[in-house]
Amino acid sequence: MTELSDLTELLLSRIRDVEDYPELGVTFKDITPLLADPAAFTALTDALAGIAVRCGATKIVGLEARGFILGAPVAVRAGLGFIPVRKAGKLPGATLSQAYELEYGSAEIEVHAEDLSAGDRVMVVDDVLATGGTAEASLQLIRRAGAEVAGVAVLMELGFLGGRERLEPALKGAPLEALLTV
Repeated sequence: MTELSDLTELLLSRIRDVEDYPELGVTFKDITPLLADPAAFTALTDALAGIAVRCGATKIVGLEARGFILGAPVAVRAGLGFIPVRKAGKLPGATLSQAYELEYGSAEIEVHAEDLSAGDRVMVVDDVLATGGTAEASLQLIRRAGAEVAGVAVLMELGFLGGRERLEPALKGAPLEALLTV
């Protein structure tokens, strides 16, 4: 087996399907067994850190909430700074905010205004790319702060939800890498 297929097999073996959660007809991809397995969590962290280094990132943005769990150790492993992008109203002090549309309504995310600046190359890290709304808003926020988007790296892409298609124009040529596509 190749190294990539070994990683894929390891990650998939630690992701649990939960039927009918959070509502009937939905199969939730639970990553908590992966996080609980030190070998799998380390392999995931190393893979995402490798992407960040290859893309020339200088900072990692983690999207609330599981992006924090993945992004912080990726930043440490890659020797980069970590910046949390939070839901509106969760950060003290001066923030930049970005509103975006969800399937059923809207939401808003924020970042500390001083955490990103010109010269920063920012890699967005999250657990899942679904419809792409939050990731797209984070790219807008990064650019409004004056930083450059180095790319987006996710553990898992839910290909059937069309997030990649939505996100590609906002990436403006920056890479989108998913370790798994389901």
